[in-house]
Amino acid sequence: MPKILVVDDQRNMRTTLVMMLRGAGYEVDEAADGLEGADLGAKGAYDLVVTDLRMGPIDGLAVLRGVKEAQAMTEVIVMTAYGTIESAVEAMRVGAFDYIQKPFTENELLLKVHKALENRRLLGQVQAFASEFRERYGLEKIVGRSQAIRDVLVRIVKIAPTEATVLITGESGTGKELVAKAIHANSRRADRPFIPVNCAAITENLLESELFGHARGAFTGAAGARKGLFEEADGGTFFFDEIAETPLTFQAKLLRAIQEGEIRRLGENKAIHVDVRIIAATNQDLQPAIAEKRFRQDLYYRLNVARFQLPPLRERREDIPALVDFFIDKYNRKMQTHARLQEGVLEALVAYEYPGNIRELENMVEQAVALSGGGVIEFDDIMPGKGKKDGGTGRALAEVVDGAEREAIEAALKDCDGNRERAADMLGISATTLWRKMTRLGISFDGR
Repeated sequence: MPKILVVDDQRNMRTTLVMMLRGAGYEVDEAADGLEGADLGAKGAYDLVVTDLRMGPIDGLAVLRGVKEAQAMTEVIVMTAYGTIESAVEAMRVGAFDYIQKPFTENELLLKVHKALENRRLLGQVQAFASEFRERYGLEKIVGRSQAIRDVLVRIVKIAPTEATVLITGESGTGKELVAKAIHANSRRADRPFIPVNCAAITENLLESELFGHARGAFTGAAGARKGLFEEADGGTFFFDEIAETPLTFQAKLLRAIQEGEIRRLGENKAIHVDVRIIAATNQDLQPAIAEKRFRQDLYYRLNVARFQLPPLRERREDIPALVDFFIDKYNRKMQTHARLQEGVLEALVAYEYPGNIRELENMVEQAVALSGGGVIEFDDIMPGKGKKDGGTGRALAEVVDGAEREAIEAALKDCDGNRERAADMLGISATTLWRKMTRLGISFDGR
């Protein structure tokens, strides 16, 4: 049963809130002012704290900060009166899940509470990175401990059961198709086909025929009627990779297929109904393409219902060690070898910029495992021709590695509100190792 703390210095309001929440089946404690609320919230391990903003002797923002510092996973909803919206926005910036403006109805409160507790439940599962969570949701191949990846995993679990059209953006090699497959695997269509098409790999002349099918004699060489991939995907999910590469004429027909749920084979006037969920992906920024009339704005709005923005690997370097381990294990099993990294190679991999992102890293590891013959993977096995400098900048490798470590450690500490034990767990190292690295790099961070 979720446990909630209500903090309000107005007795009538506090009592009313407690009655509402207990009536909905929650376990509820109450605090009569900000000091008591901050103390209980910091040590009570609540799933949710609902606090008023204006109180004495300390206000709701202080309660919020105290709770988040001690119990980072606890969600907080702040209550605000008319005219204090700026304070509510500040609370959201500090870490509140949501705010609710007085006066509000019981239904409004319970809806926000439900959403906050659901977010707390999902974050708790992802934070733990339990194998059960990944196995349950088919997320084993999405590797990483960074905040960006945790956010992606939670969003997949939220969006997948809906019928919402999905647009996935990010540089090439960031794992867009993996996310699309995970969405399909967690949807109500999981037992139906998942049909991926790389729009950049099919010529404009063949694209429409491949997707919509054609009648006999529709064009030269069409000796018989053919069912298109849209019909093959009926009841399932259709994944358009590199959707920005499609011509405008095709985009108009795709828009109709999404809006009307029907297609027409080339050479036929008969409409065919199809029940398909659309997931699209692109490595391009579609806004300039829209401005340059290369991509239809109305299609963009139809696709951009649920949005995923995947970060490049260089912006989540703390995930590189886990990815390296994952790929080494994968190719050791495939090649029946026992390759392992030479000391110091992992630091070089963390420092590298990866213009090809995860796909490039996987190719590097596969090559290295093959070259090592099952022995020790040396620098030249996995990064041949890259030398001991960083991308021609002239910086020594040690300097680059220090910079990458500093960036990863500071990001982890920020995500964990300065809690070194949780930051160490996120980075995959011991708390002692983290302390030594912080000392060596001169990193100071408020927290425990």
